[in-house]
Amino acid sequence: MRFTLFPFLGLLVTTIASVSLAFEGFQIESFTSYPVDKPVRQLKIISTADTELFAPLVLAFQQKNPQIAIEYTTVSSSQLMQAISVEGAPFDVAISSAMDLQTKLANDGFTRAYRSDAANLLPEWGRWRDHVFSFTQEPAAIVISPDAFSGLQIPKNRQDLITVLRNNPNRFKGRVGTYDVRSSGLGYLFATQDARTSETYWRLSEVMGSLGTQLYCCSSDMIEDVASGKIAVAYNVLGSYALARKDLAGKIEIIAPADFTTLMLRTAVIPTNAQNPDLAGDFIDHLILSALTEAGASYYPFPKLVTDTSATFLRPIRLGPGLLVFLDDLKRRRFLQEWEAAVLQ
Repeated sequence: MRFTLFPFLGLLVTTIASVSLAFEGFQIESFTSYPVDKPVRQLKIISTADTELFAPLVLAFQQKNPQIAIEYTTVSSSQLMQAISVEGAPFDVAISSAMDLQTKLANDGFTRAYRSDAANLLPEWGRWRDHVFSFTQEPAAIVISPDAFSGLQIPKNRQDLITVLRNNPNRFKGRVGTYDVRSSGLGYLFATQDARTSETYWRLSEVMGSLGTQLYCCSSDMIEDVASGKIAVAYNVLGSYALARKDLAGKIEIIAPADFTTLMLRTAVIPTNAQNPDLAGDFIDHLILSALTEAGASYYPFPKLVTDTSATFLRPIRLGPGLLVFLDDLKRRRFLQEWEAAVLQ
């Protein structure tokens, strides 16, 4: 995937770093803009969003603030939670697709309050206690290989998917993928929301488990494996990542389930130990305005944040204390036991 970079942003240095936290193998991207040789200040961002997808937002911010260098560190949602709540890593902004974990960070006192005119533009369900701020609405989708479904009815909902998998076990054996919810924060969020919405989720999980489901950490890996033919179908893939892969046209098909499509809000918080909380606030304003106004039309890489989710099949996940229910240790253990029984047959 390629992006057209702003002409004055001349330097993008990529390194793989191991740092003194409890997890290693960060991917750290350093964005430094010309003509400023020595940027005056640095903004440190930790995020679950793939750098290639998020880069246009970073570069657009630097176009308005060329004196600011940005260090962008990509991790999993579980690693982000650990970095902020356990290791006390000094990041200015934490961005995650795991809304429940972001809410827990705020609820447990690991984030700063922030107020601004831009933040006030968000609907009530799009922010929580002036600590958690959304800037996307991204669907949990089913991604299939059209070739693998040749001659079969393309599923439109979960029951259709159950039927086609059940009726064609030889074709789909070992060729179904989904998140490993034991390690993926976003995968766990999607799974618990599915289970709260419909019992169909558990029937589908059992069918996928009977076929030897392949488990993944990340949507991007599932999408690549569907495109290559390694797997035929991936369930609960982050739809924004699939939609961004224009290079895979014809190799993948993206399905928003018609029975219900879960919408995740990608959110940003300011950790309590942020070194530059004012810059962090400016960046959050940039994210919100990019999502809600025409200002970001040329570079905003995600589905726009819209206030009308009245379509009957859309199920937005709401920010709030309800997201903490399945983070309770006992409830989490019980959910994972049921999930393992269904999927790890």
